[in-house]
Amino acid sequence: MSTDSPHSTNPPIEELLKSFSVGTSRQKRGLIRSIESRIQEIAAKGKNALFGFDPEGEDWAAGWILQCLKRHCPEALTKIIPEASSGWFSTQSLVGIDYGGLQENLLAESFEEADRFTSAVLRQLAGASAESRGYVYFSEVESMSGTDLITLDRLWNIYSQGKFGFSVQARLLAALGGRYDRLWPRIGWKREGVWTRYPSSFVWALDAPEGHMPLINQLRGVRLMDAVLNHPSLVSRKEQKF
Repeated sequence: MSTDSPHSTNPPIEELLKSFSVGTSRQKRGLIRSIESRIQEIAAKGKNALFGFDPEGEDWAAGWILQCLKRHCPEALTKIIPEASSGWFSTQSLVGIDYGGLQENLLAESFEEADRFTSAVLRQLAGASAESRGYVYFSEVESMSGTDLITLDRLWNIYSQGKFGFSVQARLLAALGGRYDRLWPRIGWKREGVWTRYPSSFVWALDAPEGHMPLINQLRGVRLMDAVLNHPSLVSRKEQKF
């Protein structure tokens, strides 16, 4: 666990949590290490550890607090997330999907399992034919539930310090002039002209390149990923900063 500089003065834990909940994204990033270094104090606050955060919202700062608790004080999570709950953050699905498993995987930083869950959901959203064949056609994306795609994107954003998710990938693509040949190496899906081998060579951790997850099978071509990133429900999200 990282520690603050011996020359710094630690603010009261309540002040630190308030700064973490109301600060800009840049300010919050500057507090990431401080939150982890003082997680024992945060755990002692029980349910109040997430006071000021909204379970209906999309603040990755709350996700990071939960991940730090899972890392260092897992017993404290039972006071914050009841065992019968699907997770601290609320989720929505128009087709009856329970996102508790995804939230649990992301909370535990089990990103490879979370990615597999996401792939399975995309096939389910695409329909019975996609589930049967084991992959999605780009032409099946348009009819997917926008509510569910937002839920997937939202959870990946929440539990990655804002680094992962479809909207992050779309934002990076836009910054690269819409050029997928520049996006692949930027997000770590291609290295020195060679496709990254799945799953062994992907980085299943928070220090992966921005936009590294979730995966969309690039071997099926650009059209599938382009269809997902340009789904009407996700287009406006790439302009937002969570």
